[in-house]
Amino acid sequence: MGAVGIACYFLPDHYKIRVSHALSQGTSMSSAVASKPATDKLTTYFRCIAGCPGKHSIYDVIYTCPVCGSLLEVHHDREPLKEHSAEHWKQLFDDRAGNSTTWPYGSGVWNMREWVVPSLEDENVVSMFEGNSNLFWADRLGKQLGVPDLWIKLCGNSHTGSFKDLGMTVLVSVVKQMMAKGSSVKAVACASTGDTSAALAAYAAYAGIPAIIFLPAGKVSTAQLIQPVSNGAHVLALDTDFDGCMKIVKEVTKDNSIYLANSMNSLRIEGQKTVGIEIVRQFDWEVPDWIIIPVGNLGNVSALYKGFKLMMDLGLITRMPRLVAAQTARANPFYESFKNGFKEKVVVTAQNTLANAIRIGDPVSYDKAVKAITETNGIVEQATENELAEAAAHADLTGMFTCPHTGVALAVLKKLINRGLIKSSDKTVVISTAHGLKFTDFKVGNHESTLEGITSKYANPAVQEA
Repeated sequence: MGAVGIACYFLPDHYKIRVSHALSQGTSMSSAVASKPATDKLTTYFRCIAGCPGKHSIYDVIYTCPVCGSLLEVHHDREPLKEHSAEHWKQLFDDRAGNSTTWPYGSGVWNMREWVVPSLEDENVVSMFEGNSNLFWADRLGKQLGVPDLWIKLCGNSHTGSFKDLGMTVLVSVVKQMMAKGSSVKAVACASTGDTSAALAAYAAYAGIPAIIFLPAGKVSTAQLIQPVSNGAHVLALDTDFDGCMKIVKEVTKDNSIYLANSMNSLRIEGQKTVGIEIVRQFDWEVPDWIIIPVGNLGNVSALYKGFKLMMDLGLITRMPRLVAAQTARANPFYESFKNGFKEKVVVTAQNTLANAIRIGDPVSYDKAVKAITETNGIVEQATENELAEAAAHADLTGMFTCPHTGVALAVLKKLINRGLIKSSDKTVVISTAHGLKFTDFKVGNHESTLEGITSKYANPAVQEA
């Protein structure tokens, strides 16, 4: 029995049919080949994060090191990039950011294509002009909190409403090129808590590639669920949590005809790392003092570090920001690991939380995230359900419309200010990972005071006339 058969053995019959149907929709391909375009001279390649020898083409179907099993990372050899000065790169990216009509530079990701996937051919770029999101000066909120230089990076102002678009444009573009060059890949698949599935479904639909989505039943918002359904993905709602879905999708994608699209696939990180670069560009190439980001599977904080490290190596910046990973107290394995000094990875059973997109107990990108926090003198902190709900509602009263995950980051921001770690003079950025419109049930429940166990401090229910 093949990998798909083994995984599907544990699925109900109607789910097996959906997976088989997705594969039948894919274009018939020959057996896998090493798809290395002439422009790819292996200056950009997969390598093991643990340091094992070996280079692997980014167009090969591979997710972990064949020697030790660790995750891979996309590595860019620095010497070819250093042929241009730091000022050249700054000017190039600034010029492209203002030229949204030239394909594909209207995208905040492909604006930096030499730093992402330089060998990707134009006709294979799958982009919906993601990125270039607003770096919002939170003037009123910052003054109320005592940090007037507070900024919110609104990554939810994107095609599918979350930062996941940034990584998915890269992954689906590479898959499109792989298929064009004769790869055996016929479909893409992911496990998701909601936002990943929305992004994968949309970009795969745009590219004409079948998508298979594994979701934990009853644990995503209606808005998150309807997105992949509307985009024609094969959505399988399973009676398990995200970690259970992740185990199944890893089994399914052992069959090389189905390509894994979760963040353990380092191609996603290449798109997401552009957030940090974009923030610095929007600050006229000045580095903020702090960046706070809500985390679950830990790919996003790893990506932030990767973007800053590349800028450091190429001389565009001279220092790192301090990175803060914010977790909900009901799904806090990285926080617990941080408390023990990262001596061992802590795995927890994630509990129900309002921040359902980060309800993950066994994060895949743990090792990468540990490096991101330690190399930036960073911090991991948690927020309770009451704290995240209150922080989100407070921010909304100053003109925002925050998702619960951004509420986690804002609650952690408040804690670090109260501890005296973040000073009033510090330039601080909070990453808002998704749009609040994807979580209207959370908003309505907060203002109607119907969220279980939550004291709705800022409730503002509509007044109904008799």
